Amino acid sequence: MAWLLVVVAGLLETGFAVCLKLSHGFTRLWPTVAFCVFALGSFGLLTLSLKKLDVGPAYAVWTGIGAAGTAIYGMIFLGDVVSTLKIVSITLVIVGVVGLQLSGSAH
Repeated sequence: MAWLLVVVAGLLETGFAVCLKLSHGFTRLWPTVAFCVFALGSFGLLTLSLKKLDVGPAYAVWTGIGAAGTAIYGMIFLGDVVSTLKIVSITLVIVGVVGLQLSGSAH
């Protein structure tokens, strides 16, 4: 269950990163509100998961999901540049996230 919280927290991290971009420096109301909701949800779920998980693997999985998700979202929906090297790198991040999740121990 703790790892599921980390995964959902990582997906919410993608949401807050995208909303941060869309807020244009907190000058647009609804993306700013969405950023706050996603950020609070993400940090809240990560905090709950850390009651059971080691901080290193959990944090790395959380940031990896957020980074990969944000990069993928940007390429698909925001017109970010797509390149072979970028796709390979995102794939490596995802492989690393899976490896860390598999190696993480619960207390």
